[in-house]
Amino acid sequence: MSGEKIPPVGTLTDRVQLKRRDSQDDGGGGHVRIYMPVAHLWARVRSLTGRQGTNADGRAVAISHSVVLRFRNDISPGDRIVYRGRDLDVVSAADLNGRRAYLSCACSETSFTG
Repeated sequence: MSGEKIPPVGTLTDRVQLKRRDSQDDGGGGHVRIYMPVAHLWARVRSLTGRQGTNADGRAVAISHSVVLRFRNDISPGDRIVYRGRDLDVVSAADLNGRRAYLSCACSETSFTG
């Protein structure tokens, strides 16, 4: 996918949680977005880039991450990976080498400060 080197299995040392996005009725005619836990996985998480900007009245920081894990066919954009209490939103997921051994996920983390 991104020219990333195939990692040895022993380098998948970060424990992450996979969550799936769902909607739930809020009781007032609307809905609330929630994330339901799916699985705990071993992965390799690397921060790639970070940038600072503004959003409404506050500052926003966006950090992109690369998450490599054993191949799964149930991860798609909109899912969330939780790493050390940080929410990483999956932007894309692709087979790393075409052999269905590893999955490389491009993720985005956004935080806002007042």
